[in-house]
Amino acid sequence: MRVAIISDIHANWQALDAVMEDIKSQGCERVLCLGDLAMAGPQPRMVIDFVRKQDNWEIIQGNTDKLIADFSPEIIEDMKSKFPVMAKALVDDVYFLEDDKKEYLRNLSAQKNLEIEGVKILMVHGSPRRNNEDILPDMPLEQIEEILKDVAVDLIFCGHTHVPCGYQTDSRKTLVNVGSVGRPMTSNPEACYVIADIENGGFSIEHRFVDYDRETAAAIMRSRDFDGCEVLAEMILHPTQRHA
Repeated sequence: MRVAIISDIHANWQALDAVMEDIKSQGCERVLCLGDLAMAGPQPRMVIDFVRKQDNWEIIQGNTDKLIADFSPEIIEDMKSKFPVMAKALVDDVYFLEDDKKEYLRNLSAQKNLEIEGVKILMVHGSPRRNNEDILPDMPLEQIEEILKDVAVDLIFCGHTHVPCGYQTDSRKTLVNVGSVGRPMTSNPEACYVIADIENGGFSIEHRFVDYDRETAAAIMRSRDFDGCEVLAEMILHPTQRHA
């Protein structure tokens, strides 16, 4: 079975639309979505409405989905000191999104276990331990082993960092960060996702990069018209940092 794994759409409809066209052209039969559907992007309503209509998807909650769902003054105060632009984006999204969309984000599962063609799979957003734990390239394998020590599956998919990478552990577990559809944070600004070919207990993994209309996405981001939207628009065009 050919499976597409996507993460970190961040309300970028232009990127998601292009990725979905690529997924269709690649003959994928299922889609796994690792969360972060809405926050700090151009079109959160459109993205959430599209995702929740998909019958053949497995979807989990990302850390920013939870921030929107659990919005509170305490969350904002904590974010302001660390990531002031993201704090303003969160406030704008909370007031922009209707209650039914926030309720949808609230009810998403934090993680999911599934089995496809004899391969045991765990879907997480950050790591199996926390939805905001970073999995990045060039981490010591001992650290990856520690993160996965209580996980009894073959294949773990994660996102969160917006930086694609992967690890094969000595304990015979494969960990894949699928990158980001809507806010890539690498020198390549194209949307990124993963295709897994799974058959008879084995699998192969491919990161795919898809060009999309970044100028339109950035223009819509600017039109959100909150303090900091220009910074986020520029990050769509020229990603140089993960947070702002």
